[in-house]
Amino acid sequence: MQLKTDLYIDGKWVKGNGSVPVYDPSDGSVIAEIQTAGEKECDAAVDAAYRAFPDWAKTAPRYRAEILRKAFEIMVAEADFLAELVSKENGKVITDAKGEILYAAEFFRWFSEETVRVQGDFRKSPSGDKRILVTHQPIGVSLLITPWNFPAGMATRKIGPALAAGCTVILKPAIETPLTAMAIIDILERAGVPKGVVNLVTPTPAGPMVSRILHDSRVMNLSFTGSTEVGRVLIKEAADRVIRCSMELGGNAPFVVLDDANIDEAVKGLMLAKMRNGGAACTAANRIYVHKKIADEFTTKFAKAMSELKMAPGREAGAQLGASVSIKERDKIAQLVELSVKGGAKVETGGVMPEGPGAFYPPTVLTVDKSNEILKYEVFGPVAPIVTFENDEEAIALANDSDFGLISYVYSGELGRAIRVAEAIDSGMVAINRGMISDPAAPFGGNKQSGLGREGGFDGIHEFLQTKYIGVDI
Repeated sequence: MQLKTDLYIDGKWVKGNGSVPVYDPSDGSVIAEIQTAGEKECDAAVDAAYRAFPDWAKTAPRYRAEILRKAFEIMVAEADFLAELVSKENGKVITDAKGEILYAAEFFRWFSEETVRVQGDFRKSPSGDKRILVTHQPIGVSLLITPWNFPAGMATRKIGPALAAGCTVILKPAIETPLTAMAIIDILERAGVPKGVVNLVTPTPAGPMVSRILHDSRVMNLSFTGSTEVGRVLIKEAADRVIRCSMELGGNAPFVVLDDANIDEAVKGLMLAKMRNGGAACTAANRIYVHKKIADEFTTKFAKAMSELKMAPGREAGAQLGASVSIKERDKIAQLVELSVKGGAKVETGGVMPEGPGAFYPPTVLTVDKSNEILKYEVFGPVAPIVTFENDEEAIALANDSDFGLISYVYSGELGRAIRVAEAIDSGMVAINRGMISDPAAPFGGNKQSGLGREGGFDGIHEFLQTKYIGVDI
């Protein structure tokens, strides 16, 4: 694989209207200069996707499936190169990066299998006067917008079902981490995706160009992963033309440890739920609620585990926590910790920004009151505030005291009790006695302001399909 830095439009790698650098956040060095897109390039991407759509939509499901399967095989074969690239531009440690690549590849494999399994319906109407025929058709040209925290996983989680459904796409990756997306487009090209089916643009500034694309009458669908704040803006933009939206937005996940939980297992689970991807995940545990009876022991063990993590550049041997994606993002983390401490938080470990180059922030554990300001924010970094509670009802109330409802975590020694608490928590996903449950075969998405729709699983492909009912007089 060769490093790609150009736009990809209508089956060709092309120059844009300028260029911007991509930085390695561990030391601030420039990795590459990528091309940027203006009105001309964005319009060309829509043109290409629109022209390619009719033929792509008519292709046999097996044909589309084989291309996605080939892309999966290439990704797995080149996983080490891709992991290195992710680590360079994102800052995460190489083990996290490799895990992301393999996870990302699975979306190509899963949706290659789902391509041929889209079900319909054929039955007699209750009145007996006709047959009811229900089928599903690709919705059309789709704009895919992905974030910087999982540059591979978020791209394949959208591209896979879109192509499986028969849609053509325009991918706009985060400007901080575009190289991974470009590498994935290169893989799809080598896997045999016809020209125009997949396009990639990196508009700078993004807002006006995204608005331009959404207001093009040929664009029918928007799939976005990112912050709730940006999601609200995009939903308003999409409303002008009533474009269908799939929105995977912010989270502020509660991690509930009941008094009968296995403390050592709960600590292990929290280390995974909090520190996967350095805490820069919408699924990251951000509000840790621990029963007061076990809080001291749990906090001591968890703070010790956090303090022992090796913070270093992501590709350094033994690194367990890499850099944030940028100095700007690192400073956001530091400001939230400062706000929390001013509000009475006690620092159990970490909390002091290291000297030297790179966007690093140490693993940090805070013990806070349930009204502490930090609990209102999605901390996209290695910071874990702990709150105590007295009973299950209080834990549920605290967990639900948020505008977000993406994922929750519950630890208990009794499965029935854990399920009762899980059912009472208002979130789209709940992990019981596990620190991670994301899976390409499962529906991923949240309630409340955490989003609309689902990605992955049997639901994922339907975000790119529209249902058609045909009444047949026979």
